[in-house]
Amino acid sequence: MQPDSQGNPQGRGSGECAAEWDFLSCTSPCEGRLRSGAWARLDRAARRCLDLVAGSVALVLLAPLMLAIAAGIKLTSPGPVFFRQRRMGQNGHLFTFLKFRTMYHDCDQSLHREYVTRLIENRAETHEIGGKSFFKLAHDPRVTTLGRILRITSLDELPQLFNVLKGEMSLVGPRPPIPYEVERYKSWQLRRLLEAKPGITGLWQVCGRATTTFDEQVRLDLRYVENQSLWLDLVIILRTFKAVFTTRGAC
Repeated sequence: MQPDSQGNPQGRGSGECAAEWDFLSCTSPCEGRLRSGAWARLDRAARRCLDLVAGSVALVLLAPLMLAIAAGIKLTSPGPVFFRQRRMGQNGHLFTFLKFRTMYHDCDQSLHREYVTRLIENRAETHEIGGKSFFKLAHDPRVTTLGRILRITSLDELPQLFNVLKGEMSLVGPRPPIPYEVERYKSWQLRRLLEAKPGITGLWQVCGRATTTFDEQVRLDLRYVENQSLWLDLVIILRTFKAVFTTRGAC
């Protein structure tokens, strides 16, 4: 599957993704390609302020919930509370990515490597749940019972707020890839993808999450990189709440 001339999402689920992007782009008073110089620097500074202020407030408000989740993880399965993994950030810099642990400790990672390879090469199997096709490992034996709940509700992502405050991630941005995923990327998939800080949420998360193909996810991330702005970040954050509360695209 090749991208179209405009980089629009194609393939399964593309209609929904294209419609979502049309809505998001038309709500923005200015697109990234129209901004340069002092305005671009001001916009970057404003988005960093948003990361720091919103990230700090979120950590304070969510601290009781995060402590409860940490206790639940320790009580239900042996191992650390956090899952740490090396991810590739802005300009290819590696950083330690944090999540609440949702899998059994020291489980085999070869299953994920194999699945990622199939996903990138468009050979991944889909799983029908509630009439929708999901591109995700179904009934993954490595995931704990509590872990499944955390994944469906996206609560496992909360520790990434620490990555945001450290400046390694942003609230909104492309998905942070694992180095062995990047090794399998096609040349068009790497185009500009590492120019922006990775985010906790992004365009593909509000466009269906696990219901989008890998190529669609990359195209949506590229669209964000090319059009990123404070306004677009605010719109995506608001629509992320809707996606999380409705568990849209989650499995």
